[in-house]
Amino acid sequence: MTTPNNSSRNSVTRKLAAALIATTVLGVGISGFSAATSGVANAEAVRIETPAVAPGFADIIEKVSPAVVSVRVKSDIQPASSDFSFGGRGFDDLPDDHPLKKFFREFGPQFGGPDSRDDRRSQRPRRARPVSQGSGFFISGDGFLVTNNHVIDGGTEFTVVMDDGTELDAELIGSDQRTDLAVLKVEEDREFTYVDFADDTKVRVGDWVVAVGNPFGLGGTVTAGIVSARGRDIGAGPYDDFIQIDAAVNRGNSGGPTFNLNGEVVGVNTAIFSPSGGNVGIAFAVPASVAKGVVAELMDDGSVERGWLGVAIQPVTADIAESLGIDRTSGALVADPQEDAPAAKAGIRSGDIIIAVNGNEVEGPRELARQIAGFDPGTKVEVTIIRGGKERTVSVELGELPGAKTAAAAPSTPDQASETALADFGLTVAPAEDGNGVVVTDVDPDSAAADAGIRAGEKIVEVNNEAVTTASEIEDALDDVANSGRKAALILLERDDTTRFVAMPIGRG
Repeated sequence: MTTPNNSSRNSVTRKLAAALIATTVLGVGISGFSAATSGVANAEAVRIETPAVAPGFADIIEKVSPAVVSVRVKSDIQPASSDFSFGGRGFDDLPDDHPLKKFFREFGPQFGGPDSRDDRRSQRPRRARPVSQGSGFFISGDGFLVTNNHVIDGGTEFTVVMDDGTELDAELIGSDQRTDLAVLKVEEDREFTYVDFADDTKVRVGDWVVAVGNPFGLGGTVTAGIVSARGRDIGAGPYDDFIQIDAAVNRGNSGGPTFNLNGEVVGVNTAIFSPSGGNVGIAFAVPASVAKGVVAELMDDGSVERGWLGVAIQPVTADIAESLGIDRTSGALVADPQEDAPAAKAGIRSGDIIIAVNGNEVEGPRELARQIAGFDPGTKVEVTIIRGGKERTVSVELGELPGAKTAAAAPSTPDQASETALADFGLTVAPAEDGNGVVVTDVDPDSAAADAGIRAGEKIVEVNNEAVTTASEIEDALDDVANSGRKAALILLERDDTTRFVAMPIGRG
């Protein structure tokens, strides 16, 4: 067996390299030919050139940290009562000669119970004690700062702790419960480092963000993550439009800012998704566009005024669109225009679909609520609606958003003797005592009515925008819908002073 020398080895290596290059080139040619014959010659996999080193955040944090503060809140409280309780059960209402009361009168002090000192405690004046702690950030050099409403709610004394440990007193300028925002003001003869709000319309899912705050009262803490979603509705209120952030945000981060890589505030940290109460990586922030407008109004006069249309609205589902004979699922379906409210005065009715305000398209109920809230009370707006399959425009002068309306008591249960079964639809109904609609007394769980979400105790007020007061009127209205060729009927339901529409399939069993 012979061993090749260096020259022969190099010769072999060169030949192999040449063969490899030829094979590679040939492979490209074959690949290109194959793609051409399949009609996808220009198809390519997604490929993005990324920096060799991931971006750091130290420069950003160095500049913005002085603007981020901890917010400590105290509240006036009444000293605890001298009534002694053990294991959560009170004994102050027992007779004076009761053995347990005698026992705790004599031996209570040994177990932490009341003694003569409690009488003196009850005479002490109210005092301020800590009730909450959160985060905030300066938005002006003269001391205005932003935090959450739920951080300052119920507080009477507010202390701002700077990143260098300096503690400053602050006063509450105003708060807005609906967006969970509040503004404090520090009166100090100095210029504060502050930050600006970003243009959050340019924020994209996947963008890097940095959250700065005071989790668990630890002091200034920084976490990084990405924007994972926009326009999140978490059931906090009618103006939900949160930016979802996948970053470590915990209790105490509330009211703190989330920055983009330019050091601008893209959102105000407000809520976390947490089955355990700790961070699981999903947080929600009020977008800068919302916060900027609300904060400006709070700084101006301490309150926020919003336009009010005065309608109960709901989404236009595919089933509801089918029942109305329309081919769009955008817009907001008017379930109930409140009496004497701006919408009712302008002629907007139950069953109308609002599709635009001043020419701006309305995608759904939340979009309508945000658009209307953006106008001042007294503003006249042009509301585009669909009624009877046709578009029309209604001019509405907006009112001022009132306080929450107290729900009325549930309707009384009708006499079983007056009940009528609509077996084809799985419903049992009876006339309503007030003569307005028909009360649903029973729903077959395997019926079309149950599939549509109709529940016992609700009143059927209308079927396809026609008022009904008897079981026979319901059957006639449903027959008319079936004869028109539609697959579902639009049912207006009422319960506890609230109304909603459902689309009930009308295929008979």
